[in-house]
Amino acid sequence: MERPTPNNNEIEVKPVDIIVSKADEDGDIIYANQIFYKLSGYTKKELTNAPHSILRHPDMPKVIFKYFWSQLKKGNEVHAFVKNMTKDGSFYWVLAYVRPTINPDGSIRNYVSTRKSMNKNARSVIEPLYKKLLDIEKFDGVEASQQELLNTLNGREFNDVMISIQNR
Repeated sequence: MERPTPNNNEIEVKPVDIIVSKADEDGDIIYANQIFYKLSGYTKKELTNAPHSILRHPDMPKVIFKYFWSQLKKGNEVHAFVKNMTKDGSFYWVLAYVRPTINPDGSIRNYVSTRKSMNKNARSVIEPLYKKLLDIEKFDGVEASQQELLNTLNGREFNDVMISIQNR
């Protein structure tokens, strides 16, 4: 599927909107609720078995997804702000909560993600941070971006920082 060209059209995620999806161990979408399809602009057929990265906006730093996957593969949950891109190139911001579903034998069965609207105060913090991380990645690589993220966290847990930013 061809990736859209990003534009400046923002899609509103309302406070009542709860976006739900489930992905297999490779990150491919195996379930999504109606609000997910509506916001993304994709059909169920287009998204089923497609990688979640189909929605990745180019403004998202790679280091955020590197963190996401490193934690999820360890069986940990993740809270992170994500800028997604729709089928027509529009965008929307969400706070994602992703958790692994564990099989009885301890292996990971799949990942469940619920996403909700991002508050305006959080956006005023996250947008400049993500831009800085992305700029560092472009010039110095993901490892340098990761070091900047660690410096920004200043010893605090990533999830705790994300939640506290949303709750400001």
